[in-house]
Amino acid sequence: MFDFEAAIFDLDGTIADSNYVWKKVDADFFGKRGFEVPKDYWEKINSLSFNEAAVFTKNEYGFPETIDEIKEEWCSMAVEEYSFYVKPKKYAEKYIRHIKKNGVKTALCTASPKELYEPFLKNNGMFSYFDAFVSGTEVKRGKGFPDIYLLAAKRLDVLPEKCVVFEDILSAVLGAKSAGMKTFGVYDQASSADIKKIMEKADGFINDFSEIM
Repeated sequence: MFDFEAAIFDLDGTIADSNYVWKKVDADFFGKRGFEVPKDYWEKINSLSFNEAAVFTKNEYGFPETIDEIKEEWCSMAVEEYSFYVKPKKYAEKYIRHIKKNGVKTALCTASPKELYEPFLKNNGMFSYFDAFVSGTEVKRGKGFPDIYLLAAKRLDVLPEKCVVFEDILSAVLGAKSAGMKTFGVYDQASSADIKKIMEKADGFINDFSEIM
């Protein structure tokens, strides 16, 4: 039925309608320090791991907090939303459940830490849908590189060329392709400026998961 043995899913903007959370976190984080979110901030951090984003933020803007303190502040600001309010994107839950029933292995591959992705999945009844989880905290480089995707394939015990990756940002699509995997771009408003490039680089593109049910 499927031309892949495993499907690897990003979280924010791909299966979780959660990018609004990070806009609020960024606004509150910078606001507490007396200024607005820099215009190009999102573009600079959107392919970084959680740790890389904290390192960048501290070094770029000279905040006195440690890397761990910045990450802890971000996590504490976001955890309530992920635990109770963030919902799956349209048809995402139905699609993942469908492919699982048809024998496809699944992995969640996200820059977000366990403290955020696990409450979201459990609150929406999706935790059991995944055979493996990989957080950006487990690899040295962000999603612009193949590391996180190769680790997901290893945990699924599936060859990279037998995997398909669903991502909503351009750099992540490129990182997954460099791992030798088939890629699908997923529409999200936060990355709409890159839609044409995502369509050009990905093997396929969907506005929502109903298009490939």
